Amino acid sequence: MVKVLTYEDGIAAVYGGTILGGGGGGLLEEGLKLVEEIFAVGAPQLMDISELDNEDLIACVAMVGAPSAAHQFISNEQLCWSFSKMNSYMANRLKGIITNENGAITTINGWLQSVLLHVPVVDAPCNGRAHPTGIMGSLNLHEQPHYQSVQFYAGGKNKWALQGFVEGDLQNTAKSVRHASVLAGGLVGVTRNPVTIGYLKEHGAPYAISDAIALGYSFLKGQTMDEKLQNVMRHLHGVHIVSGKVTNYSLTKENGFDVGKLMVEDFSLTFWNEYMTLAKAGTIQSKFPDLLMTFDTESMMPVPSASMKEGMHVAVMQVDQSYLKLSTTMKNAALLAEIDEVIGAVR
Repeated sequence: MVKVLTYEDGIAAVYGGTILGGGGGGLLEEGLKLVEEIFAVGAPQLMDISELDNEDLIACVAMVGAPSAAHQFISNEQLCWSFSKMNSYMANRLKGIITNENGAITTINGWLQSVLLHVPVVDAPCNGRAHPTGIMGSLNLHEQPHYQSVQFYAGGKNKWALQGFVEGDLQNTAKSVRHASVLAGGLVGVTRNPVTIGYLKEHGAPYAISDAIALGYSFLKGQTMDEKLQNVMRHLHGVHIVSGKVTNYSLTKENGFDVGKLMVEDFSLTFWNEYMTLAKAGTIQSKFPDLLMTFDTESMMPVPSASMKEGMHVAVMQVDQSYLKLSTTMKNAALLAEIDEVIGAVR
């Protein structure tokens, strides 16, 4: 089945995506702005993965960069350039677009290209929650013998504008695109890593986009913060951990990432774009890929790590990873080991 998405679906996708972003995945206000831009042009199409044959090819589109970067910019032309170049490289065999993850912006990655290029978005992102590194959204392709990653990227404006192509080892190409995002002022749009539908079914997160839309509708249905939280926790089987003022908030930019920590009452959280750990009295109680998310109780909005402010009153929610639609990368011990290396110094 192919569904023509509505403006209301777009708004719900951004709110649901923000929650599933787990502190990353882009900024809420930027996602809502992008919805306006998309539906001013037309209506994207969301395709059920079952409509495609296992040997059909798709490619992933993603935004790579640090959410708090001051000079980030990407144009419609740059987004379309990266997908069109990839399709040409693949002899025009791509049947659709997938996004890399759920997030305020990332859930709707590819929707604009869907409208402008008349290509469907396939309801099977690389991951059903947001994650910090490009390789975490690469379907464990780095473990496939002799696999060569292909990535086209573009972003920035004025002196930061750049576009390019990289092919090679997946770890190296992912790092190259991350470095390009820094040079471009903080953000690039990338089309990368064509795979078969059969491979995507095994390693990706089928139906995670429609789930984000349903989650967004559940959140928006609530009239008070308590109702919104209850609706979200019911949908995700989540737990309300604590509510209180944010203290000891710190954020630094490291190699294109936002890295930092904060306290809410006697609970501490660390983040590497997304929230990584929840601890109390020095004991870790939850760790990525469990979903940790914060909500501004005054504005009644989900708030990611980069938008947090000292003194903000927030509610913290936790969802066990078993209830999430996750890629096989979220069980890859080598990829998850990077977390301790990055956040160890900020705990």
